[in-house]
Amino acid sequence: MPSARASSSVASRGMTATVDSQLQPAAGDGEWPFHEATPAPRRPRGDDHRRTILAVAVVAVLGAAMIGAVVTADNASTPDTLALAGVVQDVVVDDATDPAADAAADGAIQAAALPDLEGELGQNEVEPAAEVEAEVESERADGGCTIGALSIRLGATGAGVTCLQEALAEEGFYTATPTGTFDDATLRAAMQYQEANGLFVDGIVGRESAIELNIWPDEESLVVHTPPPPAGAMDSMGHPLSKVASTGSAAPPLPENSGSGRRVVYDRAGQRVWAVSSDGAIIRSWLVSGSKYMNEMPGVHEVYSRSDVSTAWNGKAWLPQMIRYQKTDIGHIGFHAIPLHVEDNSPYQTWEELGQRLSGGCQRQANEDAAFMWEFAQVGTTVVVT
Repeated sequence: MPSARASSSVASRGMTATVDSQLQPAAGDGEWPFHEATPAPRRPRGDDHRRTILAVAVVAVLGAAMIGAVVTADNASTPDTLALAGVVQDVVVDDATDPAADAAADGAIQAAALPDLEGELGQNEVEPAAEVEAEVESERADGGCTIGALSIRLGATGAGVTCLQEALAEEGFYTATPTGTFDDATLRAAMQYQEANGLFVDGIVGRESAIELNIWPDEESLVVHTPPPPAGAMDSMGHPLSKVASTGSAAPPLPENSGSGRRVVYDRAGQRVWAVSSDGAIIRSWLVSGSKYMNEMPGVHEVYSRSDVSTAWNGKAWLPQMIRYQKTDIGHIGFHAIPLHVEDNSPYQTWEELGQRLSGGCQRQANEDAAFMWEFAQVGTTVVVT
């Protein structure tokens, strides 16, 4: 079981909060600095306010972590239990006033306030409104029609709606003549279909409902699999390559309009990530398992928070080496290693399944790729999502 020295979690009302491990102890410190050997200069009011807010968040997190430690100790099948002294050590706030420390403190507060998105989520709760009308690849393996967008809902019009109506009619849920307008009759039919097939019932037809209706594009055709590298192969920074990673000229080309300079690039359609140097060279590229809900927003983002280990929003999974770059209304999205079941530390998936959309929002990586990313993507690193 991962140690709580890396992070601590709060299970409250089904939510999990994480104290960010970017807040490392000051040099020579081993515990929370309740006293100082030398009186410190008076801090500005802004600093006192920041420390007060962070202290409140830390106390709340540690209080729940103590409860979690007792529960873990009672139920764990391994001798590893939460080390509360280590948790305290990892939330020490440096006494110095500097912008970097302030940014790290802000990241910790953000991480404590929202969960990390992994696991099953309600479809309507995670689809970003700005993405509703965005187009997606419209080709299907059998040549049939698709909804042609990330999701369609009441009021939508066009060929994608006609495709939906025809699919619902074929399944016996829509009895009117297809019109290409997502009206009340289409809404009722969509909700009835979702309920009958164990889907989240909201009347919004996104990836999960469209896949069930066979009107979602062929995703596998967009995923490029590279041959496993030779044993012991490394990237240009000296990190071992995973079985789904490649480097330099052996890596697939970067997507168009994916930025410039030192950055991380994540292509949702291809479920692939690139680490790019400041001169534009591909240091490394690898497959991931991203969100089944397509809730990662395209555009330019920035890493703002990191945790050695976090937990999923439902408390059922450990998320090793969590790197957050996108905050939604209901939680954080970021890169992490393949998650582990809290109950027995078994992995949620195999490396062979990387390249498939399997998560609730984050991008799952092979352990070797997660270790590389942990070194490469420090706070402030640019992340381009295409």
